[in-house]
Amino acid sequence: MQYNPGWNSSSVNLLHVRAQGPNDTLHYVWSSIGGPAVLLVATQSPSSSLGINWTRLLSPSPAGAIWIDPPGSVVHSSAVVFTKVFESSEAKPSEELFYPPYVLSEFSWASLGPTLNHTALTAELSGVPATDPGGAFANGSLAFRVTAYESRGRSGRLPSLLHTADSSQLEFVLAGVTPRGNSSRFVLEVATVEEPGVTRSLSSARSIDDEYTPTIFEMLALVAESQNGSSSLSFVQWKATAYGSRSPRREDGIQCQAQGLRAANWSLPAATIVQAYFGQGLGGAYSVSAINVSFGGEEGRVYQEKRYLSWSVLLGFGQPPRDTFSPLVISIMAVALGTPLAMLLVGICLVLVAQRKRYSEYEPIN
Repeated sequence: MQYNPGWNSSSVNLLHVRAQGPNDTLHYVWSSIGGPAVLLVATQSPSSSLGINWTRLLSPSPAGAIWIDPPGSVVHSSAVVFTKVFESSEAKPSEELFYPPYVLSEFSWASLGPTLNHTALTAELSGVPATDPGGAFANGSLAFRVTAYESRGRSGRLPSLLHTADSSQLEFVLAGVTPRGNSSRFVLEVATVEEPGVTRSLSSARSIDDEYTPTIFEMLALVAESQNGSSSLSFVQWKATAYGSRSPRREDGIQCQAQGLRAANWSLPAATIVQAYFGQGLGGAYSVSAINVSFGGEEGRVYQEKRYLSWSVLLGFGQPPRDTFSPLVISIMAVALGTPLAMLLVGICLVLVAQRKRYSEYEPIN
């Protein structure tokens, strides 16, 4: 993990996570410059590196300020941008009151340097609105917590997402922010950027196994695929739940819904790392899609009471990890299905024995 590589100031945030394999390298570039975003770049070179022109990156026109060497080694690149947080509350029955959105490109972000942990491979981007006339963030903040992984495993905290060595987890946290209405519900707008020839789709999978995330049976994913559908290139994956506690338990669950993927009919914030890498082709050669993820629903009062919201997603390359039935669930299913079958077989045996005994009571006729 590299913090602001080639730059000696902590006034801005750029975190480079590099995963090197024998034949390839994966790059994650996280930043709050111009708004929170992450670049995902996969290369076919085990020695590819990140290049940054800091003077250009911090200028109003950052196109070309970020690149990968050697350029011909890049096989896939995409980006995920977190643009806005919407807030609404119920004004009257069947009526909803919407408040001005929090535009994340207008936030002031603290230095992530003090939060960087090279051992745990974690860091945190934390911010507040540059202007907060209502004082909603007087005792609160909005944060993105990043965790990189070196091996396959599962997060120890709910929702206990399964991860691989080439994936990273992001936790969106809203803590201590005063809601502007009763039973406020929040919506996070997420945008994705894809290269020509790549499409992004929203998929949903359900499972009867809720061992690791109790009562949650749905997994969602935004998957980038080649247009011919021959391969999955990168993904953003999450379970259909958020939590209202710093130490989440099942009862702290908050309803989480994805409101449909759509083509973005607006421009991304200016002067972001996305423009620095993709250049002026955003919205043209490069496609931009957006999705709203809402938290609340009938449980809108959970945040009102606890003033805490966390939502975890996994980002990575290739196919999203898939949960398989654990030995515990397989054992339970075996017992559940095997016990009736065993009882049926025992019953059949008892009936046969009883019939044989009844017929054996008759003496043969000479």
